Amino acid sequence: MTSSAEARPTLLDPRARGGAELAVEGDAYRHLFRARRLAAGDALRVVDGAGGAWSARVGSVGPKRALVRVGGAEPSLESLLRLELLVGLPRPQRAAWLVEKATELGVAAIRFLHTERTVREAGRGTLERWRRVAAAALEQCGRARLPEVTGPHDWEDLPDLLAPCAPRWVLDPGAPPPAAPASAPGFSVAALIGPEGGWTDAERATLATLACHAAGLGPRTLRTETAALAAAALLLAAPGDR
Repeated sequence: MTSSAEARPTLLDPRARGGAELAVEGDAYRHLFRARRLAAGDALRVVDGAGGAWSARVGSVGPKRALVRVGGAEPSLESLLRLELLVGLPRPQRAAWLVEKATELGVAAIRFLHTERTVREAGRGTLERWRRVAAAALEQCGRARLPEVTGPHDWEDLPDLLAPCAPRWVLDPGAPPPAAPASAPGFSVAALIGPEGGWTDAERATLATLACHAAGLGPRTLRTETAALAAAALLLAAPGDR
């Protein structure tokens, strides 16, 4: 049986490698040795946020600093499919919830978009808060790579954002569900989710010129963040992520 310490990864120095001894201080120290109450000798999993994962064991624990010995490499638990969500900007609280759950599901990037029906601006510091939400979710779920959380992007940036991705699906009520994508390593796909109120006719026309294919999630009307997560769960349930 895996202990709770081993089951939850710890995001530490990205330079961690087998045989290294890491000093743990600050927020990471408080999380591990105050909140989780790890002690000398306890096992844990260390990830670097860039796809690397290692077994580790707590060495010594001081009042404000601990040493962790990093051992051998472990599976990253990352999906073979690189899924990017491009989402019409929702309210900040709903966006944070989306980032948390998309990280848990294995999404590679969450990019928020300004559209004609997203009139809200993200407040100062909001993007960094969303990235901290992603880091906390990574430590909970076991994966090793932090998703990219970017935006809000202008609509004019869409061609550049979509350039690495094919196929590209745009959620549209009444359309058939998206086909199962390939799951070769590094294969990137995009799912575009409109804002509350949906895409405008002009935006739909732009999406069509960018080779975005309509895909549906059933007959019910879903909120933006619900639709994004439903699409992510459907697409990431490919053979490479089972």
